[in-house]
Amino acid sequence: MASTKVQRIMTQPINLIFRFLQSKARIQIWLFEQKDLRIEGRITGFDEYMNLVLDEAEEVSIKKNTRKPLGFYSKETT
Repeated sequence: MASTKVQRIMTQPINLIFRFLQSKARIQIWLFEQKDLRIEGRITGFDEYMNLVLDEAEEVSIKKNTRKPLGFYSKETT
């Protein structure tokens, strides 16, 4: 029986963000301080500090089960 070795490679967070930017995928951001609030949208830009710029953004309230359109959204990670 031949054994195959599987190698797992850790993806850097900045590379993952770049992939989402290229694919124009809709993403959901979980906010650190606000557990019941999320932001959804498409990444249109970011910087080396991983500050994000989203388009077609919506604020999603998990408790209230509501969505509030934000449009163009910029969030600093600091």
